[in-house]
Amino acid sequence: MPSASSLTPVLAPDVALVGLGANLGDGAATLATALGALRDLADCQLLRQSSLYRSAPVDAKGPDYWNAVAVVRCALTPWQLLQQLHRIECRHGRQRPAGQHNAPRTLDLDLLLFGQQTIQDAALTLPHPRMHQRAFVLVPLAEIWPDCVLPDGEPLQHAAQRLLTAGQALELAGPLAPMPANRPQPG
Repeated sequence: MPSASSLTPVLAPDVALVGLGANLGDGAATLATALGALRDLADCQLLRQSSLYRSAPVDAKGPDYWNAVAVVRCALTPWQLLQQLHRIECRHGRQRPAGQHNAPRTLDLDLLLFGQQTIQDAALTLPHPRMHQRAFVLVPLAEIWPDCVLPDGEPLQHAAQRLLTAGQALELAGPLAPMPANRPQPG
């Protein structure tokens, strides 16, 4: 796995950042198996992942979240990767109740950045429109990519500290490693 310092301040065109979150069920185990699913995606390579963090919900109610960020190199388009992320969510029991934005969830995989692409359509917005407002995204990202400069030009370390100073609490929970998903046994 490349060292954190080998990432330049700007993402390569084939590198994506994925935010992972869960606050229903065993969120820590869910993030580990979701990370395993990311690692196993065809045409993708998991480059690195952050540690596991805990945070209170932001603009939502429910139990605390487990959070992490992953860096993936892939030959997919952003829309193809988003579709794969939704499939992984679905396999983990993710439901999207109509009219409920930010509802508690078994798994949430957000495509945060894909290279330097800027996209805004009905299916996808890149960069993710709220990533710069979320300590649970920026702090784990700063752990694995400290030299990152956000799309708006703000250094990542500065943005993460700004959010923590503003009161967004985040707790380092420990290491996170990809695990294989439980596969149904033949019956």
